[in-house]
Amino acid sequence: MTNPLQNRVTPFGEIIAVPSRGALMGNRGGRIHDPQTRRLTNRRWASKQWISCRLNFKGRQRKVMGAGYTELFFLDEATALAAGHRPCFECRRNDAVRFADCWADGAGPRPRAGEMDRVLHRERLDGRLQRRCDAACETLPPGVIIALEDEAYLLGDEAMRRWSPAGYGAPGRRAKGVVSVLTPPSIVRALVAGYAPIIAEPDPA
Repeated sequence: MTNPLQNRVTPFGEIIAVPSRGALMGNRGGRIHDPQTRRLTNRRWASKQWISCRLNFKGRQRKVMGAGYTELFFLDEATALAAGHRPCFECRRNDAVRFADCWADGAGPRPRAGEMDRVLHRERLDGRLQRRCDAACETLPPGVIIALEDEAYLLGDEAMRRWSPAGYGAPGRRAKGVVSVLTPPSIVRALVAGYAPIIAEPDPA
């Protein structure tokens, strides 16, 4: 059995190697791997265009981590959003338009992809590290992912579930008070405005 490629993204924005690929694919604006070794370089992004995509689109076939851009994979959309990836306007057109509408939330015209990318790039990175915000957990909508110590948790309406590469754990009591939020602020506002991300099923284990 071959070792898994390092192409799975966590809510912390890290790229790890695990066997499962997840529900969505995406990229960070280009190639960040060596096509000869199929290993990541020291870069973790190629441009500000960080997107999440469908696994299948118009029957296109790609060699993962080949000569083109670096294919990345996400457990689900909540994970992709927490890491700062927005929906792709090509393969996920309807989702992307809905996301942009919720981003605007009636305050002006629907933003273009590049406008959102510039905002998100400021919100998701602090140098090479993930930028986080603090917020009262009671104010956060379902679909947001928070960090408690070294673990990530997906918020629901009244409960939260621990994130893992294989899926989410059993629901537990929602945190209270100020928490560390992984999902970028502009995406949190889009969730408040009604954007509903794709959520993976709980981990059967």
